[in-house]
Amino acid sequence: MHEESVPSRQHGTFGEILEAFLADARAAGVRGSAAIEAGCFAVAGPVVEGCVHTTNLPWTLDEIELAKRIHAPRVELLNDLEGTAFGMLHLPAADLVTLNAPAEAGRKGNVAVIAAGTGLGEAYLYWDGSRHHPIASEGGHSDFAPRTDQEVDLLRHLRQKLGGRVSYERVLSGPGVYEIYSFLRERGRGEEPDWLSEELADGDPSAVISIAASSRGEPTCVATMDLFCELYGAEAGNMALRALTFGGVYLGGGIAPKNLAFLQNGSFLRGFLDKGRFAEMLHGIEVRVSMNPRTALLGAAHYASDLTG
Repeated sequence: MHEESVPSRQHGTFGEILEAFLADARAAGVRGSAAIEAGCFAVAGPVVEGCVHTTNLPWTLDEIELAKRIHAPRVELLNDLEGTAFGMLHLPAADLVTLNAPAEAGRKGNVAVIAAGTGLGEAYLYWDGSRHHPIASEGGHSDFAPRTDQEVDLLRHLRQKLGGRVSYERVLSGPGVYEIYSFLRERGRGEEPDWLSEELADGDPSAVISIAASSRGEPTCVATMDLFCELYGAEAGNMALRALTFGGVYLGGGIAPKNLAFLQNGSFLRGFLDKGRFAEMLHGIEVRVSMNPRTALLGAAHYASDLTG
């Protein structure tokens, strides 16, 4: 196996990175690098007819062009959350932390994957009776649906700030953590301590708020993380209802592993189970957090392996 981490913005195209990677692998004598049977790449952005215009980079990736570049019979592009979803199926138990453990765990069925990080990603795994198939989604950009008076006020706050529509990604993401914090602070949560103002100005606000909540117990930061986790649970529950995901719900992304204590304190499940007459059904759905930051890579690798079968 050969791995490299490459700063994408320092390169003009993905193909340029790919060729350099394969050259290094061949020079190192990595088995299989000389004759590639299939390739799979998990990419941020919607894949349409084998092409994707990347979300955060000025790149266009095309399956046919990539197959020619690596001299492989077949290449497939997956949305990054499709890759993450497929990777969840191959994680060892040690890489998963359970948030909801129903009496009947390990059921077969559809699966939902939700991942809050820089943005909000969502995907599904469809169960055909014998195996799972990843299904892409841009559900993270669907309309934010408040459930409580406080959340209605948050929506009004964000509508005014943004000048209109508010998506779930606006609240369930790294930037969303700071939006929730700002909303609570403006609603009279007390004065911001000087030390926190300095850290917010100098660092990543999402990380600063998370650390201030977990290690220093700053009240508004604690309230921020509690509301964030409750909203996270509510949208995860929405996904479970939309696709009847009796096979489970998985949390990916970078925020969940760093905030397990808040996810486990009851706020996530309060949102997840707040589904009226369907609450009992949600009780029976297993919810787990992936602690493996390379889940999407793992999923793409296994997907490529299946292409050669």
